[in-house]
Amino acid sequence: MSPQVMPSETELKSSRAEEASALEEDRRLRNDIRLLGRILGDTVRDQEGADVFDLVERIRQTSIRFHRDNDKPARRELELILDGMSISQTVRIVRAFSYFSHLANVAEDQNNIRQMRMRSKAGGAPIPGTLALALSHARAAGTSAVDLRKFFATAQVSPVLTAHPTEVRRKSTIDREMEIAALLDRRERVQLTPEELAASDEQLRRAVLTLWQTNILRRTKLTVLDEVANGLSFYDYTFLHEVPRLHCALEDRLNEGEGAAQGELASFLRMGSWIGGDRDGNPFVTAEVMRNTLKMQSSRVLRFYLDELHVLGSELSLAAHLADVSKDLRMLAERSPDTSPHRKGEPYRLAVSGIYARLAATAARLDVETTRAPVGEAAPYAHASEFKADLDVIYRSLISNNSRVIARGRLRHLRRAVDCFGFHLARLDIRQNSAVHERTVAELIDAATPGMSYMALNEEARISLLASELRNSRPLTSSFVKYSEETVGELAVFHAAAEAHAKFGAEAIPQCIISMCKGVSDMLEVALLLKEAGLVDPSGRSAINIVPLFETIEDLQASSRIMDRLLSMHDYRKLVDSRGSVQEVMLGYSDSNKDGGFVTSGWELYKAEIGLVSVFEHHHVRLRLFHGRGGSVGRGGGPSYDAIVAQPGGAVNGQIRITEQGEIISSKYSNSEVGLNNLEVLAAATLEASLLQPKHSAPNPEYLNAMGELSALAFKAYRGLVYETEGFADYFWASTVINEIASLNIGSRPASRKKTKEIEDLRAIPWVFSWAQCRLMLPGWYGFGSAVEAWIKEHPDKGMPFLRELYREWPFFRTLLSNMDMVLAKSSIAIASRYAELVPDVALREGIFGRIRREWQSSIHMLLDITGQQRLLQGNPLLERSIRNRFPYLDPLNHVQVELLKEHRAQNPDEQVLRGIQITINGISAGLRNSG
Repeated sequence: MSPQVMPSETELKSSRAEEASALEEDRRLRNDIRLLGRILGDTVRDQEGADVFDLVERIRQTSIRFHRDNDKPARRELELILDGMSISQTVRIVRAFSYFSHLANVAEDQNNIRQMRMRSKAGGAPIPGTLALALSHARAAGTSAVDLRKFFATAQVSPVLTAHPTEVRRKSTIDREMEIAALLDRRERVQLTPEELAASDEQLRRAVLTLWQTNILRRTKLTVLDEVANGLSFYDYTFLHEVPRLHCALEDRLNEGEGAAQGELASFLRMGSWIGGDRDGNPFVTAEVMRNTLKMQSSRVLRFYLDELHVLGSELSLAAHLADVSKDLRMLAERSPDTSPHRKGEPYRLAVSGIYARLAATAARLDVETTRAPVGEAAPYAHASEFKADLDVIYRSLISNNSRVIARGRLRHLRRAVDCFGFHLARLDIRQNSAVHERTVAELIDAATPGMSYMALNEEARISLLASELRNSRPLTSSFVKYSEETVGELAVFHAAAEAHAKFGAEAIPQCIISMCKGVSDMLEVALLLKEAGLVDPSGRSAINIVPLFETIEDLQASSRIMDRLLSMHDYRKLVDSRGSVQEVMLGYSDSNKDGGFVTSGWELYKAEIGLVSVFEHHHVRLRLFHGRGGSVGRGGGPSYDAIVAQPGGAVNGQIRITEQGEIISSKYSNSEVGLNNLEVLAAATLEASLLQPKHSAPNPEYLNAMGELSALAFKAYRGLVYETEGFADYFWASTVINEIASLNIGSRPASRKKTKEIEDLRAIPWVFSWAQCRLMLPGWYGFGSAVEAWIKEHPDKGMPFLRELYREWPFFRTLLSNMDMVLAKSSIAIASRYAELVPDVALREGIFGRIRREWQSSIHMLLDITGQQRLLQGNPLLERSIRNRFPYLDPLNHVQVELLKEHRAQNPDEQVLRGIQITINGISAGLRNSG
């Protein structure tokens, strides 16, 4: 080996240290899993008997042999065990394995927190995904502190919570799991005495037993407001405290060092929500539901402010004769309705009690109940900015009178919270399908213009008519016309949005999103409906952003052309200019994947971004992209940091919105420490992608051409299987749990758009979720292997070395393959083969599963060849260990699910059969972590 290739002694020591650290992390994780597994085992033995416990162990060990070695005798043994169990036994076995999946997740999350702390305490170089590293890189690149402040002044990073139904856990079980996590955390942080350790063991046993005796499934269907309440719980867990904390920590970093521009950082992290505003395919989201959603959001944030003020008042016990106060503070104290003699010489407390009284009056104005009465009556605040201004008076007084350290405590975080959350808490988007808008506008125009048939007009005629109507000051609606129920409902939502602006401020509902946007008229129709509610006026001012959502492959390909036409239109451009010359565009990952497959979806999204960046630069309009990513790779999921920094140059530009969906919300934001880390990742990636990535939007043209060819080949393979193979829909419905998923009470929205079994009509979420359950994960890889094979045949001169260069040099391609690596590692062709046996048509089963098996093998082979790995996840040892730890408990759930599906489809009347299937769905979803 040449000297240049030989690792140095320092590198060898570093490598050995990293290996030793990884082994230690692995040992501690295994210890936690064993601890929880032992307690669960004891609970099963105590509650269900030794025979059930012994059966669980026998199934687990047989499953390990089957999964590890594809051992055929083990498969037969497993089938004999499962066939010999009663339905009652089966349900108890399923509960044991499902709860183990949940407890393993708790241990894994605690291990991740432990590693974050260790990295933080080690004092070494900052790691990717942290603001420390992003700021270090920015400064190394010559970006000054002043430039960084300017960047954040116009930046926007917005995680948007949605109620997409992939979270199978009840809040009751999430709460118990959080209790167990807190107990593990305390054992980690505190040096317990033997008595305390025994007490901790008992608390863990109590929590696990409570979990065992808690319904793992919801017995009733969730309403939209149930979903709202569930979403709001994450504000208590994480957002209300950690969003301000992140801003304050970043502000301190920017104020450090020579030449730092001292001052406050503009708030850039804005929480968004679809829960209670997303009407696309959900008939239960109405104007009244939206009003109640906004009221619940406001209630949550106002109560938080009032509680913080109450504690702040107790903390600010500063006496007037011991601490000077500003003139403004003195005036604020004098206006307080607090007449208590005990606070006569405590101006800060008087000021706080006066603010509390005004905020309580504001809560009453907004119809929000409060738990603690104010000291007296006061005028309500008209806007959150007035509340913030009063807090600023206290802050400035403390700073100017040598009490900075007090000002930097609770008061600092409360001021930042008010700036981030206002009186609305989260920015609620309203969303509807373009077809519904089209029908609504058609009814209004046809009623207002006798003889008109809007639906009969072509696109150009519609554009001309809509533009004319936008300039017309007369309303289209008439109180003398009886409109359809759908039109009345749509108009009511827009009027409710206008009411919300008046009541909570324009930030309460800043976006209106158009699903399945296919043309210019789709955008103008929404502008016209907003005009009817007074949110757009004839002079060309808009109080709300009109956002197209491009979802299918065809729509992604047309997106640049559509936006170019819109921004060229005088009437529409005036609306954009009235919004600060910023136009948001949403890109749909889920439907494009179902439409064209994983490879083509990823490529068409990337191409669409390149095209949009070019169009927006030409029109001098700022582009803000909203990424509609799911939890699974088949719906655009994967590590957020990698996804953001892999965007083409100019696509982030300081502003990004990203959906957080289903089980991903709870995995990221149930724990405040993990939540803060995930928020920091989004902020750091946005900073890096905006300031440190090349400004040109496309890499080497050769790379683009190769990717285009790979995409076309993968598209052909995917469409050939899913949409062009006769009987594929029958295969899908027979070999997955798609029917049974619909029986789970995990969301308020129906699973299909229409009552058919066509793949085209199925929503993307149950499509991906079903393939995850049978462990094929087909939407996350199918078509890749055959595409690479065909491309190499067509390009023997370039071949595999060129694809390896693509992987090394191009973040987009590297991220694409990294996500596929994770998906394939979670798949199991052996287990999938058992689901294939559920298809009654032998020829159909063998033909389709044979194709799937060959493509699976080819995709793994090509992936490993391109990446240079010897096995899947070789480059991600943490995830590799995670999967290795959980599969012995996950695989039996699949085997039992198959047996229960056979019983259910044979019309077994025992209600425990369906319940057992539902529990397996819960457990498998927990074991896979990002299955929808």
